[in-house]
Amino acid sequence: MSRHATVTRSTGETTIEVSLELDGKGDASISTPVPFLSHMLHQLSRHGGFDLRVQATGDTHIDDHHTVEDVGLVLGAAFKQALGDRKGIERFGSRKAPLDEALVDVTVDLSGRPYLVFGLTLPKAKIGTFDVELVKEFWQAFAVKAECNVHLHQLAGQNLHHIIEAAFKAAALALRDATRVTRTTDAVRSTKDHLD
Repeated sequence: MSRHATVTRSTGETTIEVSLELDGKGDASISTPVPFLSHMLHQLSRHGGFDLRVQATGDTHIDDHHTVEDVGLVLGAAFKQALGDRKGIERFGSRKAPLDEALVDVTVDLSGRPYLVFGLTLPKAKIGTFDVELVKEFWQAFAVKAECNVHLHQLAGQNLHHIIEAAFKAAALALRDATRVTRTTDAVRSTKDHLD
């Protein structure tokens, strides 16, 4: 059974379309007007083993905020849709990823309850034209629409690019583990027999 989703969102600020295949090969086709975001989405796809297509336009003449946040919303919604009733999935995933001096730990719980704990030390700064404070906005939006618990914790690092990229790589690995189907029964990994 294919665990696939295509989700679109069109507002006066952005137009986003995301197609996601959870059981993919890590193939990505990413087109956004925010180059650093596109780079991070490639990391998520490749290291998570998700086939991911993102087409995004937005009012980046104002700033990147709406586009980054809305991509997070639509990507989260795609994960929720592709997971279906979440029966048989591992549910939990926890991974670390390094990039040079940076080390980030990410833990996810596909519980059906949205919550973000953001433990990255990111000052108000830019990487190229990208406002690093938007990393939190992306993961907050993702957690809400995917209906999952996300903890990101920085264990080491000074270079902002390295810290953020390590976070996306660790998140990809954690999501890969959490979305994996590990049970052949209809059991949901919850004592409530329901994930929400």
